[in-house]
Amino acid sequence: MKPLSEFLESDLRRVRCVFTDIDDTLTDDGCLTAKAYGAIAALDETGIPVVPITGRPAGWCDLIARLWPVGGVVGENGAFYFRYDRSQKRMERFYADSETERSAKREKLISIGDKIIAEIAGSAISADQAYRETDLAVDFSEDVPRLSDEQIDRIVMIFRESGATAKVSSIHVNGWFGDYDKLSMTRIFAANCLKVDLNKQPERFIFVGDSPNDEPMFDFFPNSVGVANVRLFKDRLVTPPTYITEAPGGGGFAEVAAALIASRKRAP
Repeated sequence: MKPLSEFLESDLRRVRCVFTDIDDTLTDDGCLTAKAYGAIAALDETGIPVVPITGRPAGWCDLIARLWPVGGVVGENGAFYFRYDRSQKRMERFYADSETERSAKREKLISIGDKIIAEIAGSAISADQAYRETDLAVDFSEDVPRLSDEQIDRIVMIFRESGATAKVSSIHVNGWFGDYDKLSMTRIFAANCLKVDLNKQPERFIFVGDSPNDEPMFDFFPNSVGVANVRLFKDRLVTPPTYITEAPGGGGFAEVAAALIASRKRAP
């Protein structure tokens, strides 16, 4: 991973949109700070939209799309995107699965969750589960004392033994039935909302993240950036981000925003 300072200014000026994780990428110790939120707003005012790409639930994503200065949000690790049209006061919702499919899959995930809680001492169903539509989030660090790597790996294995996909974030193991992920729905969002084929110009975008469930994004985007705390997962990442910030969490995201805005100001 190269320091963010090595990101060429000419390449920074080409970036048209920032995709970013939320937890431990925009947040510090679970809180969205003024610095991180201000960085999002500053990018938006500069004409560089920010699109959170998160494992957080549909209920949260509805709020984020409505109330944050963002261009949209991809949620539940790629299960959907929401985009709020402020001029029309209309929320656009796009899902990978139909409501019938989502309902059937939720029933299967409930039994998997029961098995995990019974077997893995100290694990818990995430406090935000009530607001989810497509996946099951098992808390290993957010509201419970952090579990061991062996326990986290066992949670992942239980999901996979049941035929589900499982991804590890900085706080949860998320499991779902389906072959979508953060990258697949980001492609759809870009095509539908930005009118861009990401395969043809990935260098026009930045992705900022911090954990293993961001790996498909790190692998795809040549301009991927990890905030400093991504180092905590270096042993779990096959493909790390291209660049790394000096500060962790929201401070690291603010570094990315500052570099992008400065490149515009110095543009010939």
